[in-house]
Amino acid sequence: MKKIFLILLLIISAATAANASNQPEHIIFIGLDGWGSYTMPKADMPNVKSLMDRGAWTLKKRSVLPSCSAINWASIFMGVGTEGHGFTEWGSREPEIPSIALSENGIFPTIFTIIRQQKPDANTAVLHEWEGIAYLVDTLSITTHRCIPVGAGNNSSLITKAASSYITDHKPLLMAITFDNPDHVGHTIGHDTPEIYEILAYLDTQIGEIIQATKDAGIYDSTVFILSSDHGGIGQGHGGKTLLEMETPLIMAGPGIRNAGQLQSAIMQFDIAPTIAALLGLSTPQAWTGRPITEALD
Repeated sequence: MKKIFLILLLIISAATAANASNQPEHIIFIGLDGWGSYTMPKADMPNVKSLMDRGAWTLKKRSVLPSCSAINWASIFMGVGTEGHGFTEWGSREPEIPSIALSENGIFPTIFTIIRQQKPDANTAVLHEWEGIAYLVDTLSITTHRCIPVGAGNNSSLITKAASSYITDHKPLLMAITFDNPDHVGHTIGHDTPEIYEILAYLDTQIGEIIQATKDAGIYDSTVFILSSDHGGIGQGHGGKTLLEMETPLIMAGPGIRNAGQLQSAIMQFDIAPTIAALLGLSTPQAWTGRPITEALD
């Protein structure tokens, strides 16, 4: 009997250790504004496609409507659709419809809100090129947030360098980095143009530098990378209900993420925040309508 007990104890200990090893200690979310799924077959993005090869992904994730920036970044960070968070315009800085729920900071609860509530000592950061992001993430709950405008000639090296330094120095629990370039190119030159693919190839090198920063910081093996976008585009715009505007990539890789390849689940914009919460072992607000993407979770 004693021998059986010891065997059971070893099995339980091994299972617990294996489960712990699958829990990420860090999550890096990288968002590319205006990055439509239509680009992926032709995009020269080896770093991104390497994450796809070792993780879980879909090109069928849908935006909420309208397919515009503030609305969809809000849904990504708030785990709910337009009707819940109340942001309804491209550049909304406050809800046009009263949010269905509010945190103690007077904003619909975001993933950063619940981290501050449940892991108050955690280091979190948001670095963004588009200033509108600041109104959608609950900055009062974030350790560090900075707006770093796009440099000349669509040069995003400034935000990449800042993000890489922050990762090395602070090893955040959750960091969100959002690049604005694809949206800018889409509006000025057009979607599905050579210039779109040029900027995506460039941003892939920036993503590679951020990945390298986690290696330099010694946290690569304990970091989940999540890549996605707010919307795609058609012609020189977006905001409508075509799939070119609504479908965006979602790519996840790292501890706690299965090497599942292409996901078959129906996935919406507001499922990202609950998935991050599940990876971090957090409980989610009742007002969130998104669900963890269990097909992708290990």
